Amino acid sequence: MSLEIIIMGLLVGFLIGLTGVGGAALLTPILIIAGINPSIAVGTDLVYNSITKFFGTMQHWRQKTINFKLVKYLAIGSIPSAAAAIGLLNFFNHSYLNQDQIIKNALGYVLILVAISIIIRVFFDKKLRPNRLQLMPIEQKKTLTIIIGVLLGFIVGLTSIGSGSLFAVAMLYLYQLKGSELVGTDIAHAFLLVTVAGSLYLGVGNIDYPILMNLLTGSIPGVMIGSTLSAKVPTKPLRTVVALVIFISGIKLL
Repeated sequence: MSLEIIIMGLLVGFLIGLTGVGGAALLTPILIIAGINPSIAVGTDLVYNSITKFFGTMQHWRQKTINFKLVKYLAIGSIPSAAAAIGLLNFFNHSYLNQDQIIKNALGYVLILVAISIIIRVFFDKKLRPNRLQLMPIEQKKTLTIIIGVLLGFIVGLTSIGSGSLFAVAMLYLYQLKGSELVGTDIAHAFLLVTVAGSLYLGVGNIDYPILMNLLTGSIPGVMIGSTLSAKVPTKPLRTVVALVIFISGIKLL
C-alpha cells in the first residue's frame, strides 16, 4: 500500500507541476476510490495541501506576486465558513452517522464544478476583457469578496476541493490581476484556508499520517519533475484531459 500511495503522490505531483491544476480534485477522489474513508481522505488532503501550498506561498512572497488585501478579504469570509462546514459535518456524524455519504455527494458535485472551472481557465483565460467589476478598486468590492470567501470556503471545508481552482476563476472574472499575481494570491489564500481547515480535521483525528508522509514522498519530486517539463510540453491539452478525468470522478461519486 505504501508504494502505491507514493506512486499516486508522484503522479499527482507530476500533473500539478506540469499543468498547475488538479491537486486536491485529483487526490481526494483517488484516495476514496482506493478505499480510504471519505472524512480521512478530505482531512489528509487538506494537511497535504497546506504543506505543499506553504512552499508555493514562500516563493510568491519572494517574487512579490501576492495581493495581500485581496487575500485578507477572501480569508475573512472563507476561514470561518470552512470552520462552520467542518462543524456541521461533525454534527451530522454524531447525530445521523451519515458524514461520509454527505462528503461523497458533495465531492461529486464540486468535482464537476472544478472540471468546468478548469475548462474556463484553459479556453477563456486570455480572452476575457476587463469588465465593470474588474475595473473597480478592491475596497469597493470588499463585501462581495467576503461573500465569495464565505461561499467557496464552505465548499473547501466540506470537500477539501476548490481552494485553488474555484477561487482562481472568481478572481479571473472579478479582479484585474496580472497572471503571476493571480496565481500568487490564489496560492497564498489557499494556504491560509487549507491550513486552518486541516488543523480542524486534525483536531478530530481525521488524518492518516502514514498516507500523508507517503504522498509527500512521491509528490515533492513529482512536482519538481513536472515543473521542469512544463516549459517544454503543451499544457493546454493536458489541462483539458485533467479536467475530463476530474469530471468523470465527480460523476462516479454521485
